Amino acid sequence: MFTGIVEELGEITAVETLDDACRFRLRGPVVTEGAKHGDSIAVNGVCLTVVEHEGDEFTADVMAETLKRSSLGVLAVGSRVNLERPTAVGSRLGGHIVQGHVDGTGEILGREPSKNWEIVKISLPAGLSRYVVEKGSITVDGISLTVVDAGSDFFTVSLIPTTLALTTLGIKQPGDPVNLEVDVIAKYVERMLGDRLTGEGAAR
Repeated sequence: MFTGIVEELGEITAVETLDDACRFRLRGPVVTEGAKHGDSIAVNGVCLTVVEHEGDEFTADVMAETLKRSSLGVLAVGSRVNLERPTAVGSRLGGHIVQGHVDGTGEILGREPSKNWEIVKISLPAGLSRYVVEKGSITVDGISLTVVDAGSDFFTVSLIPTTLALTTLGIKQPGDPVNLEVDVIAKYVERMLGDRLTGEGAAR
């Protein structure tokens, strides 16, 4: 489990194309400290497994399904990525519960800069809008953010200078894709209410 609090802005240093997958090599001095084979690291909000670790770099395999359903497929050497290690038991939950399982991809629609913050508008795939509410939580490229406005096919977030400086949302431009993960609690509530309304819950 992650919290959506990005630890560092890493970089893709190599991409190896495989038959039905690819292998990324990523640089991240913070997240690789103490890393070992089999550990999980969130890359732009996608939970990946460390295959190899050497110095301040690690490799991770990404299967075709993940490449298709997330924005990882557009990454290339030199791409910057948000990196986060799993939260430790007993630590503070700084953001919200993030699984590292992408629900869909959105697109940066526009940016409205101001003196102290910036409003970013992001498209919302069909089927996800019911999970996104004003002042609710959403994960964008692995970043835990609060929704400002929620429409049927878009939402906006307000970014402080720290977020702009330390994450990919500081450099993403209109047209760029982003990974989205909605609040998992909303999905569980929907499932439980659905079972109650159809009577399935009572039959179990």
